[in-house]
Amino acid sequence: MYRRDLLKALAAAPLLSHAGSLLAAPATHARLLLVFLRGGYDANNLLVPLGSDFYYASRPNIAIVKPGADNGALALNADWALHPALRETIYPMFNAGEAAFIAFAGTTDLTRSHFETQDSIELGQEIGARRDVRSGFLNRLAQSLNSDQGHYAFSFTEQLPLIFEGRAQVPNMGLRSVGKSGIDARQSELIAAMYKGMPLQQAVSAAFAVRDDVRKELTGEMLAANRNAISTGGFALEAQRIARLMKDKYNIGFVDVGGWDTHVGQGGANGYLAGRFDELGRGLAAFSQEMGSEWRNTVVVVLSEFGRTLRENGNRGTDHGHGSVFWVLGGAVKGKQVAGEQVAISQATLFQNRDMPVLNEYRAVLGGLLRRTFGLTPAQLDYVFAGVKPLELGLL
Repeated sequence: MYRRDLLKALAAAPLLSHAGSLLAAPATHARLLLVFLRGGYDANNLLVPLGSDFYYASRPNIAIVKPGADNGALALNADWALHPALRETIYPMFNAGEAAFIAFAGTTDLTRSHFETQDSIELGQEIGARRDVRSGFLNRLAQSLNSDQGHYAFSFTEQLPLIFEGRAQVPNMGLRSVGKSGIDARQSELIAAMYKGMPLQQAVSAAFAVRDDVRKELTGEMLAANRNAISTGGFALEAQRIARLMKDKYNIGFVDVGGWDTHVGQGGANGYLAGRFDELGRGLAAFSQEMGSEWRNTVVVVLSEFGRTLRENGNRGTDHGHGSVFWVLGGAVKGKQVAGEQVAISQATLFQNRDMPVLNEYRAVLGGLLRRTFGLTPAQLDYVFAGVKPLELGLL
């Protein structure tokens, strides 16, 4: 195998800890899983503004009907209701006090570009200031928690996302294809032999060890899935795998879920978006169940790069918007609330006469959540989100 091919093959294997050794049990009991919905999901049909006649007038074909009607919205309080696709999953969590929502949340990035806004959020750096494009905020969080050994973080993705770029190296593996590998046992032995006695020997051996460790951890569960033991869809299967790893090994996790760009045929209580919510909800419920007793130490944050336009378009869909809704789940979450600064939804309160405004800036929101979750000092928090005053929403 040529050196160029070797390096390419190794890039597909999980990365190492900052110290070049296997990652052990996390030093803190707290767990954070960040779920990124790529595509800009329609938060207006997730969190339905019950008192807004303007919402219903703006969505003649895709609005979620009020509670009490057949397949109507699920009332959360006097002002807000939840999409009915989450009746069996997130709604019970909310009523049990283990789920909350942060309305009017998002970034001040105004490009409405999927890629630019995703990058802005993942970097977690001030808009308009000079940026370090090799420093994602979860990498900085991992460094601040365990600067000597790197961290105990894992990216459940095929490629390392920007959010985990930085000085601390983070293992990554797409768990849907965890049983597949571009390097078989014989090639692994050859690569290890090539680097024996060289400076990279320990790093190469550790990379293969991380890969094998993840496979061994998940072999039994994967076989059960092949016998149709799991029936809640692809994300739910992956969510259970993530939980199995996080409850024993990792305290920071990241996963992204695509398919949220609903320009055409979005649907209302039923249809395409409802199917996305159903799968996501079942996955998150499966994750919480698989975490077992560690659920009480776990916080899950669900976010997207932006929301969608309040008005439906001519294709019965919605276009790129601005303000969104974050989800916060966990056994220690002070849930059963819709948190953050809010305004009544009307034409007068729209941002640029089209979108939900951002009233709860995402770095301040996440800064408050991370400070509470991990007990960050002011210096640690400033390293993760420079110059940010954390927003305390009383969720943790």
